[in-house]
Amino acid sequence: MSNKVIHAFYNDDDILMDAVKKVKSANHHIEEVFCPFPVHGLDKALGLAPTRLAITAFMYGVTGLGVAIWMTNYMMIQDWPQDIGGKPNFSWWLNMPAFVPIMFELTVFFAAHLMVITFYMRSRIWPFKKAENPDPRTTDDHFLMEIPVHNNEEELTSLLKETGAVEINVVEKH
Repeated sequence: MSNKVIHAFYNDDDILMDAVKKVKSANHHIEEVFCPFPVHGLDKALGLAPTRLAITAFMYGVTGLGVAIWMTNYMMIQDWPQDIGGKPNFSWWLNMPAFVPIMFELTVFFAAHLMVITFYMRSRIWPFKKAENPDPRTTDDHFLMEIPVHNNEEELTSLLKETGAVEINVVEKH
């Protein structure tokens, strides 16, 4: 079995979106689309499942809030209680309004930092990893649609020409 793929280049995101819809409606599988910037609606046009990263962000925020509550209770109430401005030092609940900025900051801190780590792990972007884009133009001003070839090279090429591709290459994928 051959590992041939067709690389179809586009220079406009609207033309790319129309092309993705036409290729999908012709029952061809699109392996990947490389873009220099996010294209709104491309995930739905490709039929990708919605992301669950928002759920993890919420869980990371709740974890940060829990750490903030534990930390302020331990530091300010149990370990080293101090009378600051006449505030009672025996109850976390009575002092809670003074701890709101700490709780907010740690909630945001945990959510932001753990989301960056999760995004990199989920995207498999490791330090010093070699770029996987097949053409450097996809980081500047071109969009690339990668479609596997299954003995239908002529049909795919003519379909992609109809969709407005500015360049079509058949390459061996390694």
